[in-house]
Amino acid sequence: MTIELTLLSRSYCHLCHDMEMLLLPLVEEFGAKLTVLDVDQDPVLEARFDEWVPVLLHGETELCHYFLDQAKVREYLVEIC
Repeated sequence: MTIELTLLSRSYCHLCHDMEMLLLPLVEEFGAKLTVLDVDQDPVLEARFDEWVPVLLHGETELCHYFLDQAKVREYLVEIC
């Protein structure tokens, strides 16, 4: 089973770019799939997450926002594998 993570992002957000880059080793380690969605392209996502981006999700579970909590995300990924 492939773990599917979603990163809610903005094209002009440096925190978003930082989180995406820091996520790459975890994605590779766990064989996960990372989908990056621009909240500005989806009015529903923008209304819900506007000032919270970047937000890392697994389904509806929010793993972290603003900054990547590597320890928490790693622990979560180990638990669901």
